Amino acid sequence: MTATPKWLKPVGIVALIWNLIGVAAFVMDLRLTPEDVAKLSAAQQAMYAARPAWSVAATGVAVCAGALGCIGLIVGKRWAYPLLVLSLLGVILQDVSLFGMSGAMSQAGSTAVILQCVVLVVALGLALLASKATKSGWLA
Repeated sequence: MTATPKWLKPVGIVALIWNLIGVAAFVMDLRLTPEDVAKLSAAQQAMYAARPAWSVAATGVAVCAGALGCIGLIVGKRWAYPLLVLSLLGVILQDVSLFGMSGAMSQAGSTAVILQCVVLVVALGLALLASKATKSGWLA
């Protein structure tokens, strides 16, 4: 066991803020009314309508497990690791639906694709960090 690095808690706080932004976006998405959807571009409306329920659920799991896992990192708990792995799996499922099954990549635009890539890299990084923190004894 090595001493917990001083940077772990600030990284956890920044990651928690990132995930809370994701939670807020997810909640706003769930609250879209038919009138709100009608204001979207035709491509966005098609993407919105094509999403299977399991993809929406995967997004919810990704952001909620991610936020809880970051809280675990901040307070130094081992349960952060399985939650951050669950969050990563949720992101992967969301991406499979968004880009693999729905063909939305061609409609999404480069900004959406880049953002999803960043989300995936962050989720992977957090899961790897939690793994290292667990193996190094930084989490109790």
